[in-house]
Amino acid sequence: MARTAQNILVTGATAGLGRHMALHLAQAGHRVFGVGRNAERLRALQSEADAAGLRLEAFAMDVNDEASIAAAREHIEAQTDGHGVDVLINNAGFGLLGPTEAISDADLRRQFDTNVFGLMAVTRAFLPAMRARRSGRVINISSMGGKVTLPFFGAYNATKYAVESLSDALRMELGPFGVDVVLVEPGMVKSEFADHALDELLRYRTPDSPYAPILANAERINDDAKRFVEVDTVWVSRAVARAVHARRPRPRYMVALHARFALLAARLLPTRVMDFFYTRSMGITPKALTADKTAVTGPAATPV
Repeated sequence: MARTAQNILVTGATAGLGRHMALHLAQAGHRVFGVGRNAERLRALQSEADAAGLRLEAFAMDVNDEASIAAAREHIEAQTDGHGVDVLINNAGFGLLGPTEAISDADLRRQFDTNVFGLMAVTRAFLPAMRARRSGRVINISSMGGKVTLPFFGAYNATKYAVESLSDALRMELGPFGVDVVLVEPGMVKSEFADHALDELLRYRTPDSPYAPILANAERINDDAKRFVEVDTVWVSRAVARAVHARRPRPRYMVALHARFALLAARLLPTRVMDFFYTRSMGITPKALTADKTAVTGPAATPV
């Protein structure tokens, strides 16, 4: 159990890591507000929390809607006798994958709207009360993709690079006000995130794409990655809990061992060596790119 129960807001709590994180923190004795957009999943989260006797309230909030964020803040303040949120966990986000040159402006904006602008909109809404109390904590769920860029991950990685930079600036700016800003950097997590990202990638799997022979093997590459590098959500939730409970939290909590090795390799090895490794791991070779495009079969998937 937590030594001191805190009011914690978790965005993106309807599925995967966010859902597990919300339940994990509630089980630790905190009062958790889990928010998201999917009404059915919010009801399921609430039912599970109620059955376990947890202090968790699930309700709708859209990080891309300022009115929705304001309403959530007012609701939480009303439920906490005006105190508000002690810890904000910015977890909402998704991964848009695809050949970087092919990603449309609309998709690129959609990626940044949720992963960057949405994160900042929520943070701005809850920071004033923290500053006034000279106490509070913002935990941003980033990624090893905020430090290392992979083929087809350019749009998603760009948002996480932005989250890393914004968090570093906020940490220094808010420190004198008693507000901590922490980054948690998972590796590839066992959740729905990877499958949803694959769905986004498959939208760009068209016969006329110059990357068609590579994208034809996207499911196999995704399955291989899951087998070798996935980490369980519990490890990420535990890292987040450490960031919540620490008297003086670290600026960064990196979860996966494979992420540590990847970053070490990126620091020690020449860029061209890392480029070679990443492109080969994704099957991007001159031979593959000149393969017959008829390898592409089946309709493109619809994003979830």
